[in-house]
Amino acid sequence: MLEIKALPALSDNYIWVVKAQGSDTVAIVDPGEARPVLQYLSEHGLAVGAYLITHHHGDHVGGLDDLLAEHAAPVYGPRGEADRIAQITDAVAGGDQFSLDFLGVDFEVIDVPGHTLGHIAYVTPGVLLAGDALFRGGCGRVFEGSHAQMQASLARLRALPEATEVYGGHEYTQKNLAFAQTVEPESSAIATVIREVDALRANGEPTLPGTLAEERDINPFLRWDQPDVIAAAEQRAGRSLTDAGEIFAVLREWKDAS
Repeated sequence: MLEIKALPALSDNYIWVVKAQGSDTVAIVDPGEARPVLQYLSEHGLAVGAYLITHHHGDHVGGLDDLLAEHAAPVYGPRGEADRIAQITDAVAGGDQFSLDFLGVDFEVIDVPGHTLGHIAYVTPGVLLAGDALFRGGCGRVFEGSHAQMQASLARLRALPEATEVYGGHEYTQKNLAFAQTVEPESSAIATVIREVDALRANGEPTLPGTLAEERDINPFLRWDQPDVIAAAEQRAGRSLTDAGEIFAVLREWKDAS
């Protein structure tokens, strides 16, 4: 059984600390800065067994050098971005699997290009470490790939078991849900989650993770094949839309402009 702790970092990032019950060795996911991680490790007497990196952006790797100086450990990261993340010791890509014995679990790697071309996600039963590919109620901007690539990446993630918990890299949930409600204003599922999320934020608590079952109900970027979402995208575009990648592109560009 894994215990996963959110460490707030920078302006709205989360660094994830993954720990097995009874263990004092952890995996650190996407350390955008070192300070909160070093403080947490010191306070709890923890060692680092591995770092898991999803993509090259500085807010996901910026703390690596300082952390490695005090807590040396293997760095798993995307093979397609190994030339941009010098600290990677174990380059992995979609379809690869590896074991972290100190956690007692195996991870599978999924290629999820779109936000960046080499972006990867890590999956172990019940847990998706999604980086900036998938957030609660939203998804990452398309910076390096195409909208069709991003939609295909999200289709891979949507196909995971519905009980999978989604650990994304940012606290964007309230803004994501505001957009989701713009797309589907009559959705009771979205309204329910908005109330839950607002209560969490009012108490200063993270709104992540959500589950894939929930995402399939509330996240417009996973609902490109739902009639209400298609109709909203068509109204926005002013034309008929049949291709999933095109529907996704309209939604993503709509969100970018909002």
